[in-house]
Amino acid sequence: MVIKINSVKIGQYTINSFSEPFIIAEAGINHNGNIDKAIEMIHVAKKSGVNAIKFFTYKTSEFILDKNLEHTYFSKGKKITESMKDMFERCEFSKEEWLTIKKKCDDEKILFFSTPENRSDLDLLLELDVKVIKIGSDDLVNIPLIKDFSTTGLPIIMSCGMSNLDEINETLQCFNEFTNYPIILMSTTSEYPTKSEDVNLLKLKTLSKTFPNIPLGYSDHTQGNLAASIAVGLGAKVFEKHFTLSHDFPGPDHWFSADPNELKNWSDSIKMSHIMLGSETIQPTKKEITEKEKARRSVVAIKNILQGDIFSEKNLGLRRPGYGLPPKMIFELFGKKSKKEIMKGKLIDSDDF
Repeated sequence: MVIKINSVKIGQYTINSFSEPFIIAEAGINHNGNIDKAIEMIHVAKKSGVNAIKFFTYKTSEFILDKNLEHTYFSKGKKITESMKDMFERCEFSKEEWLTIKKKCDDEKILFFSTPENRSDLDLLLELDVKVIKIGSDDLVNIPLIKDFSTTGLPIIMSCGMSNLDEINETLQCFNEFTNYPIILMSTTSEYPTKSEDVNLLKLKTLSKTFPNIPLGYSDHTQGNLAASIAVGLGAKVFEKHFTLSHDFPGPDHWFSADPNELKNWSDSIKMSHIMLGSETIQPTKKEITEKEKARRSVVAIKNILQGDIFSEKNLGLRRPGYGLPPKMIFELFGKKSKKEIMKGKLIDSDDF
């Protein structure tokens, strides 16, 4: 039985129990603060066949205070440690650059949205007429921020990495005053890349049982396509994955992100998995209906039968094709008399007995 979940409208797309996958290419900060790279990423995302591209909108000074806070990552095969503040400042865009990015998305007919770090960032995105808000796993328990964002009434996609069920439930209480608030929960593991034993796709089943009316998604931090394809089968409707123009670019996320070819393969794999999932109804396909008549067997004369002969295992058998009497009827025929002469190989019909 398909559990009916709430419909969430994101721009021209509707997410519900019967919708096709909604696929997001996550640019994040993989543009390295270069507007030309950001524009190229939009083109690559569109070409890959995804529905949307997501960025990260922030002002470093508003979410990182300590300049000595460090971040260690791999880049171009080397281990890099640098100031987190410096790293994010390097990738900031101005309002004018965001306007350029949004226009390019509109021109390419790909949905633009972003993860805002603070209300001021959201205000900028609202000016850009975003259709959905993304809340990252780092802010899942940032109740003041979430309450503030929810006042917009815009759909919210919320990642659930680093959390437990109690924290998710507490955060969802923020939406109690809103009837059927449009929210999507993204199961994920905040490890980059995520090891196979830490993927835990069965979390989707727990989320579905606990919040049966909320659409679910999967934020894929693994390398390859398998995890997302399995997530399709577990009911995920929304998918996102980091991507880069090149694994060789400097920066924290490029080495584990999908390159353009990998992004397209990932997107295609999700779509094909959805097609293969198909219907819960057990019935033959159109092709099977044609084939089953050839492949199944009918009651047939396996030797010449004279009028008045008694039908038995000696003169009746089961052979292809299946156009005639079904196999189960052979038992009813045993012991009956033939009304006419029947040639070997003839399918038995009701006129014969």
